[in-house]
Amino acid sequence: MTTTFDQAQTLVASMPRQERAKLFVWMAADMADQHPGIEFDPRVCGGSARIAGTRIPVWSLESWRRLGADEEEILRNYPSLKPSDLINAWRYVERHLHEINREIEENEAEE
Repeated sequence: MTTTFDQAQTLVASMPRQERAKLFVWMAADMADQHPGIEFDPRVCGGSARIAGTRIPVWSLESWRRLGADEEEILRNYPSLKPSDLINAWRYVERHLHEINREIEENEAEE
């Protein structure tokens, strides 16, 4: 289920002040969560987390991994990537599993 900004704004406005404060603290920490080698831009890959300087979304690499591809195979299929790019991607997946699962699901549904 995709939540739009307006829906989220309405939901947050209806929350008690104490709950909004907890949400704010969580969002600030989430937004400050720095991931070296990972970029976001709403104009590239739909804003999905991607390997810096590429159009390769993290969810796509994780999808390969879930299908049984090892790192060597992934690097063969993406010759512009370095092993450190995969390390950064796996760290991102670890910290944002819910997001990655949702993106994989959404992209599988489009196929």
